[in-house]
Amino acid sequence: MLTIAKLFGKSPFAPLRSHMKKVASCMDMLEKMFEHLCHAEEDQARVMQMSQELCDLEYEADITKNDIRNHLPKGVFLAIDRSQFLELLALQDNIADQAEEIGLLLTLHKAPLDGVKPELHAFVQKALTVFREVDRITGEIEELLESSFGGLEAEKVRAMVEHAAHREHEAQRLKQVLLHKIFAQGEKLTPPAFYLLVRLTEAIALLAELSEKLANRIRMLLEVR
Repeated sequence: MLTIAKLFGKSPFAPLRSHMKKVASCMDMLEKMFEHLCHAEEDQARVMQMSQELCDLEYEADITKNDIRNHLPKGVFLAIDRSQFLELLALQDNIADQAEEIGLLLTLHKAPLDGVKPELHAFVQKALTVFREVDRITGEIEELLESSFGGLEAEKVRAMVEHAAHREHEAQRLKQVLLHKIFAQGEKLTPPAFYLLVRLTEAIALLAELSEKLANRIRMLLEVR
Protein backbone atom coordinates (compact mmCIF):
# COMPACT_ATOMS: atom_id res chain seq x y z
CA MET A 1 0.00 0.00 0.00
CA LEU A 2 1.27 3.46 -0.88
CA THR A 3 2.05 5.72 2.05
CA ILE A 4 0.49 9.17 2.17
CA ALA A 5 3.87 10.75 1.44
CA LYS A 6 4.20 8.64 -1.71
CA LEU A 7 0.65 9.52 -2.70
CA PHE A 8 1.54 13.21 -2.57
CA GLY A 9 4.43 12.49 -4.93
CA LYS A 10 2.08 10.70 -7.29
CA SER A 11 -0.53 13.47 -7.27
CA PRO A 12 -1.44 16.33 -4.92
CA PHE A 13 -5.04 15.10 -4.90
CA ALA A 14 -4.46 11.36 -4.51
CA PRO A 15 -4.48 11.62 -0.67
CA LEU A 16 -7.93 13.23 -0.81
CA ARG A 17 -9.25 10.25 -2.72
CA SER A 18 -7.53 7.90 -0.29
CA HIS A 19 -9.36 9.58 2.58
CA MET A 20 -12.65 9.71 0.67
CA LYS A 21 -12.54 5.94 0.24
CA LYS A 22 -12.41 5.65 4.04
CA VAL A 23 -15.39 7.98 4.31
CA ALA A 24 -17.27 5.88 1.74
CA SER A 25 -16.64 2.79 3.88
CA CYS A 26 -18.34 4.56 6.78
CA MET A 27 -21.33 5.35 4.60
CA ASP A 28 -21.53 1.76 3.36
CA MET A 29 -21.67 0.51 6.95
CA LEU A 30 -24.31 3.09 7.83
CA GLU A 31 -26.41 1.89 4.92
CA LYS A 32 -26.07 -1.69 6.17
CA MET A 33 -27.33 -0.61 9.58
CA PHE A 34 -30.47 0.93 8.12
CA GLU A 35 -31.05 -2.02 5.81
CA HIS A 36 -30.95 -4.23 8.91
CA LEU A 37 -33.34 -1.96 10.79
CA CYS A 38 -35.82 -1.57 7.94
CA HIS A 39 -35.81 -5.04 6.40
CA ALA A 40 -34.83 -7.50 9.10
CA GLU A 41 -36.19 -8.40 12.50
CA GLU A 42 -34.43 -5.87 14.68
CA ASP A 43 -31.60 -7.28 16.76
CA GLN A 44 -30.26 -4.58 19.05
CA ALA A 45 -27.11 -6.59 19.74
CA ARG A 46 -26.42 -6.60 16.01
CA VAL A 47 -27.09 -2.85 15.85
CA MET A 48 -24.54 -2.33 18.63
CA GLN A 49 -22.00 -4.46 16.79
CA MET A 50 -22.50 -2.62 13.50
CA SER A 51 -22.24 0.72 15.27
CA GLN A 52 -18.88 -0.33 16.71
CA GLU A 53 -17.72 -1.39 13.26
CA LEU A 54 -18.76 2.04 11.98
CA CYS A 55 -16.81 3.72 14.78
CA ASP A 56 -13.77 1.67 13.83
CA LEU A 57 -14.09 2.75 10.19
CA GLU A 58 -14.43 6.39 11.23
CA TYR A 59 -11.29 6.00 13.32
CA GLU A 60 -9.45 4.70 10.25
CA ALA A 61 -10.64 7.78 8.36
CA ASP A 62 -9.31 9.96 11.19
CA ILE A 63 -5.93 8.25 11.05
CA THR A 64 -5.76 8.84 7.30
CA LYS A 65 -6.79 12.48 7.76
CA ASN A 66 -4.10 13.07 10.38
CA ASP A 67 -1.50 11.30 8.25
CA ILE A 68 -2.35 13.58 5.33
CA ARG A 69 -2.06 16.68 7.50
CA ASN A 70 1.25 15.52 8.94
CA HIS A 71 2.75 14.91 5.49
CA LEU A 72 1.25 17.92 3.74
CA PRO A 73 4.14 19.40 1.73
CA LYS A 74 4.54 23.14 1.43
CA GLY A 75 4.40 24.65 -2.01
CA VAL A 76 3.32 21.46 -3.75
CA PHE A 77 -0.05 22.69 -4.94
CA LEU A 78 -0.14 24.73 -8.09
CA ALA A 79 -3.89 24.53 -8.66
CA ILE A 80 -5.19 25.23 -5.13
CA ASP A 81 -3.53 26.48 -1.99
CA ARG A 82 -3.06 24.62 1.28
CA SER A 83 -6.08 26.18 2.97
CA GLN A 84 -8.38 25.05 0.15
CA PHE A 85 -6.95 21.54 0.27
CA LEU A 86 -7.36 21.33 4.05
CA GLU A 87 -10.91 22.62 3.82
CA LEU A 88 -11.85 19.85 1.38
CA LEU A 89 -10.22 17.30 3.70
CA ALA A 90 -12.10 18.69 6.72
CA LEU A 91 -15.42 18.59 4.90
CA GLN A 92 -14.85 14.97 3.93
CA ASP A 93 -14.00 14.17 7.53
CA ASN A 94 -17.17 15.89 8.76
CA ILE A 95 -19.20 13.45 6.68
CA ALA A 96 -17.50 10.46 8.33
CA ASP A 97 -18.05 12.04 11.76
CA GLN A 98 -21.74 12.51 11.02
CA ALA A 99 -22.13 8.91 9.88
CA GLU A 100 -20.58 7.79 13.16
CA GLU A 101 -22.93 10.08 15.10
CA ILE A 102 -25.96 8.52 13.41
CA GLY A 103 -24.68 5.05 14.17
CA LEU A 104 -24.25 5.95 17.83
CA LEU A 105 -27.76 7.40 18.01
CA LEU A 106 -29.12 4.04 16.92
CA THR A 107 -27.56 2.42 20.00
CA LEU A 108 -29.22 4.74 22.54
CA HIS A 109 -32.67 3.18 22.35
CA LYS A 110 -34.39 0.47 20.35
CA ALA A 111 -35.60 2.44 17.34
CA PRO A 112 -39.44 2.41 17.19
CA LEU A 113 -39.63 2.11 13.40
CA ASP A 114 -42.79 0.06 12.86
CA GLY A 115 -44.84 3.05 11.71
CA VAL A 116 -42.16 4.89 9.73
CA LYS A 117 -40.01 2.28 8.00
CA PRO A 118 -41.00 3.15 4.39
CA GLU A 119 -40.49 6.87 4.95
CA LEU A 120 -37.22 6.37 6.81
CA HIS A 121 -35.82 4.02 4.20
CA ALA A 122 -36.65 6.41 1.35
CA PHE A 123 -35.10 9.31 3.27
CA VAL A 124 -31.88 7.46 4.09
CA GLN A 125 -31.46 6.25 0.52
CA LYS A 126 -31.90 9.78 -0.82
CA ALA A 127 -29.34 11.15 1.64
CA LEU A 128 -26.92 8.44 0.54
CA THR A 129 -27.40 9.40 -3.11
CA VAL A 130 -26.20 12.92 -2.27
CA PHE A 131 -23.02 11.47 -0.79
CA ARG A 132 -22.47 9.10 -3.70
CA GLU A 133 -22.79 12.01 -6.10
CA VAL A 134 -20.13 14.02 -4.29
CA ASP A 135 -17.98 10.91 -4.07
CA ARG A 136 -18.05 10.79 -7.87
CA ILE A 137 -17.27 14.50 -8.00
CA THR A 138 -14.14 14.09 -5.89
CA GLY A 139 -13.11 11.38 -8.34
CA GLU A 140 -13.10 14.03 -11.07
CA ILE A 141 -10.57 16.32 -9.36
CA GLU A 142 -7.62 14.76 -11.18
CA GLU A 143 -9.27 15.43 -14.52
CA LEU A 144 -10.08 18.97 -13.39
CA LEU A 145 -6.42 19.51 -12.60
CA GLU A 146 -5.37 18.23 -16.01
CA SER A 147 -7.84 20.60 -17.69
CA SER A 148 -6.70 23.54 -15.50
CA PHE A 149 -10.17 23.60 -13.92
CA GLY A 150 -11.79 24.58 -17.20
CA GLY A 151 -13.29 23.27 -20.42
CA LEU A 152 -15.66 20.35 -20.80
CA GLU A 153 -14.45 18.69 -17.61
CA ALA A 154 -15.38 21.75 -15.56
CA GLU A 155 -18.83 21.84 -17.17
CA LYS A 156 -19.26 18.15 -16.36
CA VAL A 157 -18.43 18.77 -12.70
CA ARG A 158 -20.76 21.77 -12.52
CA ALA A 159 -23.59 19.58 -13.80
CA MET A 160 -22.73 16.93 -11.21
CA VAL A 161 -22.81 19.54 -8.44
CA GLU A 162 -26.22 20.75 -9.60
CA HIS A 163 -27.41 17.16 -9.56
CA ALA A 164 -26.15 16.71 -6.00
CA ALA A 165 -27.93 19.92 -4.95
CA HIS A 166 -31.18 18.64 -6.45
CA ARG A 167 -30.80 15.34 -4.63
CA GLU A 168 -30.22 17.21 -1.36
CA HIS A 169 -33.39 19.21 -1.99
CA GLU A 170 -35.29 15.97 -2.52
CA ALA A 171 -33.83 14.65 0.74
CA GLN A 172 -35.13 17.69 2.60
CA ARG A 173 -38.62 17.07 1.23
CA LEU A 174 -38.46 13.46 2.37
CA LYS A 175 -37.32 14.71 5.77
CA GLN A 176 -40.54 16.68 6.10
CA VAL A 177 -42.60 13.66 5.08
CA LEU A 178 -40.89 11.59 7.76
CA LEU A 179 -41.29 14.25 10.43
CA HIS A 180 -45.00 14.58 9.69
CA LYS A 181 -45.36 10.81 10.09
CA ILE A 182 -43.43 10.87 13.38
CA PHE A 183 -45.53 13.70 14.83
CA ALA A 184 -48.75 12.05 13.66
CA GLN A 185 -48.05 9.08 15.88
CA GLY A 186 -46.30 11.07 18.59
CA GLU A 187 -48.88 10.27 21.28
CA LYS A 188 -48.22 6.55 20.79
CA LEU A 189 -44.49 6.94 21.38
CA THR A 190 -42.59 7.20 24.63
CA PRO A 191 -40.64 10.46 25.09
CA PRO A 192 -37.26 8.72 24.49
CA ALA A 193 -38.58 7.02 21.34
CA PHE A 194 -40.05 10.27 20.00
CA TYR A 195 -36.84 12.16 20.72
CA LEU A 196 -34.74 9.47 19.04
CA LEU A 197 -36.77 9.52 15.84
CA VAL A 198 -36.70 13.30 15.58
CA ARG A 199 -32.99 13.49 16.42
CA LEU A 200 -32.23 10.72 13.93
CA THR A 201 -34.15 12.53 11.20
CA GLU A 202 -32.21 15.74 11.78
CA ALA A 203 -28.90 13.88 11.80
CA ILE A 204 -29.60 12.18 8.47
CA ALA A 205 -30.62 15.50 6.95
CA LEU A 206 -27.33 17.01 8.12
CA LEU A 207 -25.47 14.17 6.44
CA ALA A 208 -27.03 15.14 3.10
CA GLU A 209 -26.30 18.84 3.77
CA LEU A 210 -22.62 18.14 4.49
CA SER A 211 -22.30 16.16 1.26
CA GLU A 212 -23.84 18.99 -0.73
CA LYS A 213 -21.54 21.48 1.02
CA LEU A 214 -18.50 19.52 -0.13
CA ALA A 215 -19.82 19.44 -3.69
CA ASN A 216 -20.38 23.20 -3.64
CA ARG A 217 -16.89 23.78 -2.26
CA ILE A 218 -15.41 21.90 -5.21
CA ARG A 219 -17.53 24.01 -7.56
CA MET A 220 -16.10 27.15 -5.94
CA LEU A 221 -12.67 26.02 -7.13
CA LEU A 222 -14.00 26.30 -10.66
CA GLU A 223 -15.54 29.73 -10.18
CA VAL A 224 -12.32 31.39 -9.06
CA ARG A 225 -10.36 30.20 -12.13
